[in-house]
Amino acid sequence: IMLHSTLALSLLLIAVTSNLAMAIKKEKRALQTLSRGWGDEITWVQTYEEGLYQAKKSNKPLMVIHHLEDCQYCQALKKAFAENEEIQEMAQNNFVMLNLMHETTDKNLSPDGQYVPRIMFVDPSLTVRADITGRYSNRLYMYEPQDIPFLIENMKKALRLIQTEL
Repeated sequence: IMLHSTLALSLLLIAVTSNLAMAIKKEKRALQTLSRGWGDEITWVQTYEEGLYQAKKSNKPLMVIHHLEDCQYCQALKKAFAENEEIQEMAQNNFVMLNLMHETTDKNLSPDGQYVPRIMFVDPSLTVRADITGRYSNRLYMYEPQDIPFLIENMKKALRLIQTEL
């Protein structure tokens, strides 16, 4: 009987442990889905509204990345973004981060069209910064993989503006 209960107990333990492992794995995966490959170490907000709230509360700028899964330019930018340590570090520590695969109702986030990829900044006073633009005059908020140094400068600019204006 002793052997039988030990066996039952260890089977129970195995069942609980594997369920726990699966739950932990699932939890990790859920976290990954919010990053969508833009940086798994970054804390991402889920919605634009949550992003605005967090920006105001933390006094950090909100960075909004519009992208689509089947867009090759988005995929290329995402890869460069995720592989750049300086961007990842700044995004994690100094920004409220949001990546969206759908448009928001805020028309200020598409001042010159709803193209992707598009990266915009919103300051903690909840003003969309139309003055922080990329290199292209026809698509002001578009960045390409080779524009990563430019994006880093714009992230720094967004941080500087908070200190000088707010």
